[in-house]
Amino acid sequence: MGFALNCTWHSRSNGRYVAIMNVRQSLVAGSRSVLPILVGVVPFGLIYGVVAVSEGLGKITAILMSSIVFAGASQIAAAELWGQGAPLAIVVATGLVINVRFLMYSASLAPHLRGLSPWQRWFGSYLLTDQAYAVSVLRFQDTRPIHHFAFYCGAGLTLWTTWQSSSVLGVLVGLQVPPSWGLEFSVPLMFLALLVPSLQDRTSVVVAIVSGIAALLFYRLPLHMGLMAAATLALLVGAWLERSR
Repeated sequence: MGFALNCTWHSRSNGRYVAIMNVRQSLVAGSRSVLPILVGVVPFGLIYGVVAVSEGLGKITAILMSSIVFAGASQIAAAELWGQGAPLAIVVATGLVINVRFLMYSASLAPHLRGLSPWQRWFGSYLLTDQAYAVSVLRFQDTRPIHHFAFYCGAGLTLWTTWQSSSVLGVLVGLQVPPSWGLEFSVPLMFLALLVPSLQDRTSVVVAIVSGIAALLFYRLPLHMGLMAAATLALLVGAWLERSR
């Protein structure tokens, strides 16, 4: 199958061909799905710009880091560690540990994105974010037809554009943003907005509670390992509940 914007895709269901939303419509649907989340993404990008500049990263370096790494939490952590004079190995290891959650995201999305070409897989992995994953996996659980990869790209590209624009703005004018604006408060609100729609049954509610409590208990583990420890515990609890049910 080609990736043409004007084509209509089909899949076989119960021996019959069912028309699937075309690529253009799926791209637009994916883009629209993340619009409410952008309210939290913009302050997040500004925060990165502020941290990067205040920690001594050059403007060009900070902007290139944002476009190459494209992972907000690890970018902020890396900028802070770099500003504190941490060894390069520690900076890289911290970023890898924080981003290892994307392995779980990828495994979750893989059944919905089969049959992609190598360049589509590479491009899709670059666009993977918490927000793109959340809106995509929720939409893919819906039985209404849609082109999965196009929807995912629509969400990912919209987030990428917003993140790059806001982080560049943060780098250029970040130090002039008054602390009284409290931009940091928008970040947990954004992730809460991603979490709540996914709480659709008892298992998801219990897993959310367990992971939240574990994240607080493991918060002070070195190299941000608390994130992975909480996620691993939540996965084990979720698997046990599903197996019991």
